[in-house]
This record gives sequence, structure tokens and C-alpha cells, in this order.
Amino acid sequence: MLKSIIVVTILSLNVDNTERIYAKYLDYQTVEKGQVSLSLAKSWGASNTAGADYVLMQPQSGKPVYLRFIEQDNANQHQAMKQLGWNATEILVQDPDALAKKLRLSPFTIVGEPTFLTHQKNIRAFQALGPNQELLYFTHIIDASLSKFDLGSATSYVDNVFIMVSGTRSLSATTLFYEQQLKTDVRGPYPYRIGVLSRAYDLPEDTLHNLSLAQLDEQFLIELDQYPIDAASLSRVLDELPAGIAMVTFEVSDLSSSTLTFLTPPSKKQAAPYFGRLSATSIGPDGELIEFIEIQKPK
Repeated sequence: MLKSIIVVTILSLNVDNTERIYAKYLDYQTVEKGQVSLSLAKSWGASNTAGADYVLMQPQSGKPVYLRFIEQDNANQHQAMKQLGWNATEILVQDPDALAKKLRLSPFTIVGEPTFLTHQKNIRAFQALGPNQELLYFTHIIDASLSKFDLGSATSYVDNVFIMVSGTRSLSATTLFYEQQLKTDVRGPYPYRIGVLSRAYDLPEDTLHNLSLAQLDEQFLIELDQYPIDAASLSRVLDELPAGIAMVTFEVSDLSSSTLTFLTPPSKKQAAPYFGRLSATSIGPDGELIEFIEIQKPK
């Protein structure tokens, strides 16, 4: 069912400031900006978001994978890795060491130094908090053909989102949801050292956390992390978007055949990146918002 990641929606106290920072330091380009329509806000179960300023940005490569920042007063009422649901956005880059050096003199905060993630030294990455305290992984895949998963490589200095990370209380239950409801191939669990997660809970750096990986039809993954028992449930106020990474949007082949429960019936939206296509939003097993946009069908 899931074809690709198309939008990551992040709340911001000031979208104009966020836009400037992402343009200056990550070379992201503005595609569209405006105010959230009431119909779109209602489809997210967040009618209070109607009228809020937003900006939609994409990497310099021009790949149709977007970051959407929405201005909301509750944007800073979260702490990455401390609650369930969407917690980190992983972005392809060409030179993580040079980018980390650049970000040291910026509103970004480095929280994990550049390091190789595999024994083969084929993947090098670092982690940083953005201007809205959003957790970002910046990852360089040296040779995509050596990966066990279908992944691409960056074609611009900072390129597209290619992995989304979600924290779960029950990895087995969340895996079943992705397999049965979202029709994705989930592999794992794998015991893995996740430094930023261990540090968030004051655990030893070498603590192993179970994670599973859901492969989408195209070159994207969803990482499902088993969180410590004291991780907080996703905090969400009625009719508002949750703070932090509020929602992730996926392209799907067909909404009509889905057995998911949607917050409102699928409907066509005109703004980018919907472009007149059907979309709908559902709630995942850990309270996370998942939006779906139907791929344009041939006439």
C-alpha cells in the first residue's frame, strides 16, 4: 500500500524563521506557502489548525519529498525520543562531516557526532536538533548497492527524507499494523545501539534497542523502535496537531480498497503536494498521525 514518503509535517513557532534557516543551511527551497484550509485541517482531526501559516519546502535536488512547517503555539511542547510516535526524520546527504561543521555555527544543535553506522563503513551519519527541536538524522550512503534494503543516495548536498523513525510501546503490535493494515514488508527485530535514544533515557551508550524496518515500494523505509517502558504516550490536544513531528504523509496506490479508519472520508485537495488528488488521514497504533495521498490514476 505505501509507495513513498511524500511529506513530513513539523510544527514551528515561527515558520518564516524556519524557512530562512532551512534555506540557508540545508539549501531547501520553498515550493508553496500560505494558510492551512479548514477542509485540510479537518481531515487531520485538527480543525484549530485552520488559518495557520505554513511553508512547504523541498531539497535542491527537486525530488518530490517535502518538509511542511506549520506555525502553532504548542510547537515546542515536546522532547524528541521521550514520547511515542514520530520522533526523527532521516535525510540523505553527500558529506555529513562538512555539513556537521557548517551546522555547528547555526541554529541547529549537534546531538550525535558523525560516525559510521555499519561495520562495512558504508553508511556515515550524525544527528542534530533543528530550530523547532525536531530531531534530524543526516545520512550518507556511500554505495547503495551494498545495502540490504532498496535505498538511494543523495544527488544534492542535502537531499530528501528517506527514513522516518517512530517509537512504539509494543514492537510486535506495531509491526502487525504495518504488515496487515499498511501492506508493508517489515523485517526484524534487530538489536541495535541507538545512541540518541539511550542518552534520552540516561541508559548506557552500548544499550541494545530492538528495531524493525518497514520497506516501502520505492526507496524509503520506516524505522520502528521499541522505546523504554517510561516513554510517554503521544500528547495531543483535541482538534490540534501534536507538537514535534506532527504527521507523515505517504503516497498510496488506492485509498478505496483500504480497510483503515479515516478521521474524515477521503477527499480531493488542491494545494501542493495534493494537486487535486484524494487524501485522508488515519491514526497509527501509537497515536501518530498518518496521512495518505492517492497516486494520480491514468485517465
